[in-house]
Amino acid sequence: MSTKTILIVDDEAAIREMIRVGLELAGYDCLEAANAQDAHGIIIDQRPDLVLLDWMMPVTSGIELLRRLRREELTRDLLVIMLTAKDDEDNRVQGLDVGADDYITKPFSSRELMARIKAVMRRLSSPENEESIEVDGLKLDPASHRVFADQNPLEMGPTEFKLLKFFMTHQERAYSRGQLLDQVWGTNVYVEERTVDVHIRRLRKALLTDTRDFGQLIQTVRGTGYRFSATGVSA
Repeated sequence: MSTKTILIVDDEAAIREMIRVGLELAGYDCLEAANAQDAHGIIIDQRPDLVLLDWMMPVTSGIELLRRLRREELTRDLLVIMLTAKDDEDNRVQGLDVGADDYITKPFSSRELMARIKAVMRRLSSPENEESIEVDGLKLDPASHRVFADQNPLEMGPTEFKLLKFFMTHQERAYSRGQLLDQVWGTNVYVEERTVDVHIRRLRKALLTDTRDFGQLIQTVRGTGYRFSATGVSA
């Protein structure tokens, strides 16, 4: 397996060094950037596997850089973990809404950071021999990591893709938020159950087309969680 490359984006050199030392000891290759502008150039030129992105930076904040990355086709699926001193729930939800794959508040331990990186990295892997799944005009291709609605390609982030894949392979059963966290994020990921609601909302938005609302396939089950049902979408 090739060594994964992680870009550390933080305006404080001491924090970048601390994170870099830990990552290199864990076997990762590291890149560094002190601001959003340099980070964007490194991302385009060197294509890291994951970005650790500080929220609070001068000139252009990390959250603004993340918005830009999610708008651009080349970087739309790039894995990003936000690093921030903002620890209230509204900020966590905002970071996830913009497109962060995970969110970790400062100060954090090296052990927690490594656990989150490994969990997010696992989302990169999908067996190439898996067959496509199709439900009522919605098609998911694990090999190419693409989703099509009535043969038209849809855009969505890596977490939404994995969530949709789980739903399409486990139809007609209701799952609690805790069960979805275990199945999609993994049992070692430190995220709240509300995270599921954020990604469900983003997935439903991605499944809305000009002609059909495939988001109706994902049904809210009151008092339980969510269910994927082929009877939930109208032509």
